[in-house]
Amino acid sequence: MKKFNLVCLIVLVISILAACSAESSNNEKTGDAANNENEIIYASAKDINDMNPHLYSGSMPAQGMVYESLVENTEDGIKPLLAESWEVSEDGKVYTFFLRQDVKFHDGVLFNAEAVKKNIEAVQNNAEKHAWIKLSTKIESVNVVDEFTVELELSETYYPTLAELSMTRPYVFISPKDFKNGETKDGVSGYNGTGPYMLTEHKIDEFATFEANEDYWNGTPEIKKITSKVLPAGETTLLALQKGEVNFVFTDDRGADSLAIEPMNQLVDSGEYQLIRSEPMNTKMIVANSSKHDNPISEIAVREAIWYSIDRETISKDIFNGTESVANTLFSPNVNYANVDLKERGYDVEKAKEILEKGGWKLENGDEVRTKEGKKLVMKLYYDSNSSSQKTQAEFIQASIEEIGLHLQIIGEESTSLANRRSTGDYDLLFNQTWGLAYDPQSTISAFTSEASYLHTTKGIEHADELYKKIEQIMVSTNEETRKSLYADILTIVHEEAVFIPISNGSVTVVAPQNLKGISFKQTQFELPFELMNFK
Repeated sequence: MKKFNLVCLIVLVISILAACSAESSNNEKTGDAANNENEIIYASAKDINDMNPHLYSGSMPAQGMVYESLVENTEDGIKPLLAESWEVSEDGKVYTFFLRQDVKFHDGVLFNAEAVKKNIEAVQNNAEKHAWIKLSTKIESVNVVDEFTVELELSETYYPTLAELSMTRPYVFISPKDFKNGETKDGVSGYNGTGPYMLTEHKIDEFATFEANEDYWNGTPEIKKITSKVLPAGETTLLALQKGEVNFVFTDDRGADSLAIEPMNQLVDSGEYQLIRSEPMNTKMIVANSSKHDNPISEIAVREAIWYSIDRETISKDIFNGTESVANTLFSPNVNYANVDLKERGYDVEKAKEILEKGGWKLENGDEVRTKEGKKLVMKLYYDSNSSSQKTQAEFIQASIEEIGLHLQIIGEESTSLANRRSTGDYDLLFNQTWGLAYDPQSTISAFTSEASYLHTTKGIEHADELYKKIEQIMVSTNEETRKSLYADILTIVHEEAVFIPISNGSVTVVAPQNLKGISFKQTQFELPFELMNFK
């Protein structure tokens, strides 16, 4: 009996030790954000998904840590990155890049002109996927001049070339060893870039771990580990921060905000966290499908009435707590070429009703919803189900618009589903945002002609052909005054048609520990320079 008890005791002790060891191992795995000053663990409402930089399902903040482009878009203009310098031919059709000679991919493969050629050609070999980016339609050839010199030949002059080469994707570089059958369009076998961090572990819908690239050409980052932890937005993320399971949140590239404004402020008030906000980066808006001819949204009168029915001041003050400013136009005036005199449409419910009446939409027999030729004024507004602010805005706008006799059904869906609706035209109204400060106006405006983006938004308007012609002209123009004039015309056309209904001007917001220094922003709403951060 004593022997039996002794055996049981030994088994019990071993079990306890094993459990403690497992728990310790698990804590080491996920990271103790509160105590580890070499690691940032950020909450993300979504998985990083496929990190192939030549496709579009992956998280851009994550891809921005791993991959790099030839040049970088900064507050002071285009600057060198993987290319030390470049030259442009007199006719603007040939760009010659002189590459850094001390760069290697994470797998040890040398970054050189041949790697540049293979990557850009891989992008070009998937032309349909990249049609939204005009540069993809202009590149004729990529030529290796010598080991560290490469030429990019265009079919015609294209002034946004460098800006589009600086984007987070698709013109960034992955090791040629990761290609499948010499291509990337059907997937890749690894995710080896040249950037400051390497993807070392990924458990789908749980977490992804990025470790510092000790051989990074621009110096080893001080933060040695970045973990993206998938958590439901809202209360779960707040609790994770309070318990020290994560120590960083920020608004991400797919419209998902892990925390609402009030919990952010609570964390800051505790004295343990800081809140840092970038300059205005983008315009949050509702996109209207002008090409949906069987729906009331195809009428200018309906779109204008919706525009006048939205109380942006209240959205800015009460929903965003003043963190986003009122937007009255597609682009804020600080965007290049966007300071254009456009008709002002403020919050005016009576004006909205008047426009609908003139458009033939009547309220009869005490009905709450207007009708016209037997058709009811009813439509759907889609929002990102991972964005608490979009949901709140959608509910507020739904209630406001009921005042003018329009019934709005609001539907929350995943961002991938919304992207699919945008590309197929299967929507009436949906939330979206402009590309952002560094890329606009050219990137958003180029997307007016792209089926994957805003073709369905614009192709139903009266002057669609004129709009598309002007867009083509502006992209090849070499004259600054001509570009200003064309941009003014383009912005006037879409403003008059009310197909992009602006709501607010957004910024990137970061909540981080008080002792995390070096937090800054790029000229993009999609990335953060984690490599510049450090704990003090």
